[in-house]
Amino acid sequence: MKVNPSSCLCPVLLCLCFLERGYEASHYGQAKVISRSHNATHNHTETEVHHRPKRGWIWNQFFVLEEHIGPDAQYVGKLHSNSDKGDGSVRYILSGEGAGSIFIINEVTGDIHATKSLDREKKSHYVLHAQAIDRNNNKPLEPESEFIIKVQDINDNAPKFPDGPFVTSVPEMSEVGTSVFQVTATDADDPTYGNSARVVYSVLHGQPYFSVDPKTGIIRTALADMDREAREHYSVVIQAKDMAGQVGGLSGSTTVNITLTDINDNPPKFPQKNYQVFVPESAQVGKPVGKIKANDEDIGINAEIKYSILNPEGAGMFSISTDKDTREGVITLRKPLNYEKKKQYSLHIAAENTHPDPRFSYLGSFKDDATLKITVGDVDEPPVFSMDYYIMEVYENAKVGTEVGAVTARDPDSKNSPVRYFIERREDKEVYFDIESISGVIRTTQLLDREDTPWHNITVMATEEGGYYQKPCCHVPITVQVLDVNDNPPKISTEDEIIICESTRAGQVIQTITAVDKDDFANGKGFSFSFPGGVPANPNFTIKDNEDSTANIIARRRRFHRLTQELYELPVVVWDDGEPVLSSTSTLTLRVCSCQRGTRLKICQGEAFLSSAGLSTGALIAILLCVLILLAIVILFITLRRSKKEPLIISEEDIRENVVTYDDEGGGEEDTEAFDIIALRNPAAAEELKFRRDVRPECIRPWSSRRPARGRLSPSSLDIDEEMDVREFIKQRVGEADQDTSVPPYDSLQTYAYEGQGSPAGSISSLGSAGVHSELDYNSLDDWGPKFEKIAELYGEEVETASESTEKAESEKQT
Repeated sequence: MKVNPSSCLCPVLLCLCFLERGYEASHYGQAKVISRSHNATHNHTETEVHHRPKRGWIWNQFFVLEEHIGPDAQYVGKLHSNSDKGDGSVRYILSGEGAGSIFIINEVTGDIHATKSLDREKKSHYVLHAQAIDRNNNKPLEPESEFIIKVQDINDNAPKFPDGPFVTSVPEMSEVGTSVFQVTATDADDPTYGNSARVVYSVLHGQPYFSVDPKTGIIRTALADMDREAREHYSVVIQAKDMAGQVGGLSGSTTVNITLTDINDNPPKFPQKNYQVFVPESAQVGKPVGKIKANDEDIGINAEIKYSILNPEGAGMFSISTDKDTREGVITLRKPLNYEKKKQYSLHIAAENTHPDPRFSYLGSFKDDATLKITVGDVDEPPVFSMDYYIMEVYENAKVGTEVGAVTARDPDSKNSPVRYFIERREDKEVYFDIESISGVIRTTQLLDREDTPWHNITVMATEEGGYYQKPCCHVPITVQVLDVNDNPPKISTEDEIIICESTRAGQVIQTITAVDKDDFANGKGFSFSFPGGVPANPNFTIKDNEDSTANIIARRRRFHRLTQELYELPVVVWDDGEPVLSSTSTLTLRVCSCQRGTRLKICQGEAFLSSAGLSTGALIAILLCVLILLAIVILFITLRRSKKEPLIISEEDIRENVVTYDDEGGGEEDTEAFDIIALRNPAAAEELKFRRDVRPECIRPWSSRRPARGRLSPSSLDIDEEMDVREFIKQRVGEADQDTSVPPYDSLQTYAYEGQGSPAGSISSLGSAGVHSELDYNSLDDWGPKFEKIAELYGEEVETASESTEKAESEKQT
């Protein structure tokens, strides 16, 4: 191969060209041997080729410089075959990557040129194939050979910091050599060839505070005791240069922004040692009255300050806390101020950090103190009452102007002005009290009634003399209790009617009554009951005082009859044991009812029916009227039907020749009005004298004019004349029956029975028992149930009538 000196155009590249050619010459034999060995091995594996290649047709690689900027094509190398005699009979062919476009070959001479500028960073080598053929017969003179064209690197890429600029921090007051940050630059040149990719670091800007390691790029502190409070931010410029920093190397730079972080190296300081503040004595407890602040050059948690009051006197009256936003000490009042007692306070306040750094303990205590003088200002204060609230008492019905109580207030100021009193008025409330403006005595303005309002709440105001609206005032609540006086008589609490059952026995409790009293328990804790004086004893009821503020109404007689008397009025007197003793008379109404048996509730049967049916009195009256109208219509219809009834037999001819058919169901033998049977009788016999069965016979004694109670018959009314023979009586009756034309035309059986007289056993009929007084006790019939209720009433009336007659006879006898 021959070197073309025209390819080294620039002076800088000229040296590289000579170095490259020397390098190739020193390595050509070795490369050639390696390539030949490789080709021998390769050809040995191919069975189709049976001859060894010639030593003159063996290629390894060519070199071409990148970034060629000359006007002519860059010479790469030359292909040559031993078969080439120089007569042009050999043709060289080039194929592979970039053949024909980037790389061209002279077919006659075999010279290879690069027509374009190449960039190693884009493609570092190209693989091509070379072949020599006979131009005359196109037969290959040499087998196809593969070779590589390698792009030779030049220093055409400067170092870069792909992630810059950078931001980092380091604590203030760090020692020299403290690692801060590490930067790394990249170079796209070939690191395996020359120094094109060998980078060194240096500081362009940022000295003498920081330094950088030239090989690793680690940035370190270069100055001791860097104070954040003096300077916080630094901008350090780092340069990276290739060619190991030699002249002609390419370089790149980046900026590293370094911030000094804070540490607690500064104690808090008060700007001054003495402070003053003015606080009026009217300041409210718990409210801020002043602020004080200590400065700390540190920031964040290192600047947090805690304030405290050192002297006990100041700590007893005031407290101090830290405002987290402003870091001020807020002073708050703990107790009320009084100008007349103390006019000035002195507070010794200390401020210290809450998070001290032990590394700087040699600097001393991280604490500072100052003195705050608080001056109390005099304020025109309102009067002060002797008590926070008042409770007073007054009796009800007391005279208008009665003194209830008095309030007192004083002026706390040093001048001690007179105090005037007022009652706070409300438009929606009635005025019961008034107050004397000078003495503070409260009096009534009208009569008080405990039963109406037992407690009164008023508010009294006190102000200094000189004007109600111009001077400050204070208020105090007053509660007035109205004491009770026995001015209300007791009354019986029941207002409903008391029910009396008809079956009530003598001595039975009908009702237990109680009384109520509007007065207080002290004036009405016990009640007594009795009948009014000067009134005859009640024969029906009596009252029993139970001595426990209740009384029982007791029946004095047995049984009450609702039909005889339904309502009873019973006056009852009740009085209390107050001072003075008061009483009242109430009239109780007692109603007699037929109570339901088997229940404890006393409910009238009629009332129970009405209550269960849910009907009012008006509804019942309407229902009864409707029933009466319907009944009148039915009666009128029946009457009209009977008046229009035609006789069954029109002709008076022989009734035996006629058959009369009717369809009317009679009511039995005793029903004589169901059908008119006159037509069935003999007309001639109808005019004769008839014996009526409903006419009393002459031989029968008339019925007694006095009817016994409840329809019972006396045996004496049925006695037959002893002189009359029974057989004659029966014959007479049989004759009357045979001659009676009013009876139906069928057999009638009439039976007469008579016990007769003279029997030693006597009669077992109960008709004669009405005149005999029975000594048996019929009260047990009440317990036999509803079936024997009527018998119990009958015998009960008889016993009561006999007892009343006996009592009347005894009273007449005593008279």
